[in-house]
Amino acid sequence: MNKLVFLEPVFKEMIWGGSRLKDYGYKIPSNKTGECWGISAHENGDCFVSKGKYKGMKLSQLWENHRELFGNIAGDKFPLLVKIIDATDDLSIQVHPDDDYAKLHENNSFGKTESWYILDCNAEADIIIGHNAKTKEELIQLIDTHRWEQLVRTVPIKKGDFFQINPGTLHSIKKGTLVLEIQQSSDITYRVYDYDRLLNGKKRALHRKQSLDVITIPYMESESHHVLTDIDYQPLVSNNFYSIVKLNITKPVNYKQDRPFQLMCVIDGSGSINHIPIKKGEHFILPFQYGDYILDGNMCIISSFV
Repeated sequence: MNKLVFLEPVFKEMIWGGSRLKDYGYKIPSNKTGECWGISAHENGDCFVSKGKYKGMKLSQLWENHRELFGNIAGDKFPLLVKIIDATDDLSIQVHPDDDYAKLHENNSFGKTESWYILDCNAEADIIIGHNAKTKEELIQLIDTHRWEQLVRTVPIKKGDFFQINPGTLHSIKKGTLVLEIQQSSDITYRVYDYDRLLNGKKRALHRKQSLDVITIPYMESESHHVLTDIDYQPLVSNNFYSIVKLNITKPVNYKQDRPFQLMCVIDGSGSINHIPIKKGEHFILPFQYGDYILDGNMCIISSFV
């Protein structure tokens, strides 16, 4: 049986970042830390294995040289990226491309399909998902005249909400929100509006042409729901890129890892997997043919797989 692969997170300082990632036991680089890349083989944040046989190797190296850990599935790049986002300020209003556009215009990259699980948020919080323009002409007019309140579609949120964000969806995480994001392994973001903020004395770049190329018109609503707290095993979404489930552990539960691999993020509490201690903030991979395992303790895990 292949052993668990524990990973060391990579942290990203952001103009909108904060300090709440400390709550997960992380030693963050500053109080402007916006992202924890918990499971990533992307070149912009490649996680090291933190313990065991492969300690010190990067996840990309495991993917390249030990594909047997991942069921020998095809693909030049590890397909998924899991991060925790601490938005102390609003993120830019943005959009992501799909695979076809990214391969053609972004050096053969993956597109960016992603999902958000709301870990925590301010009272009366909301996010931006979608827009109200009916035609491309209307979209251009609203963007060019900066009528953002008329353009964007806001959705109220609370802790435990789940949202699927498909490519072409205009979106933004807003201040006071902590999000677990599971996505294709891509770092492509097209900014539509950034509140005229300055970084090192300059406004961050916007991507008007690319955004207008990829924004879906009219907006097409995707899956979202409030996640139940009293279900041991709750599927959240399944699409062409990933499946995601929430595991709510309050007593010993038996599972079987029968997929090419399975990503595990402990988002709350502590416990054990096959008597190996695990706690909030840890990210690890159940490799191919890991087989039967027992989760025990009082904890919540978000698991994803292809």
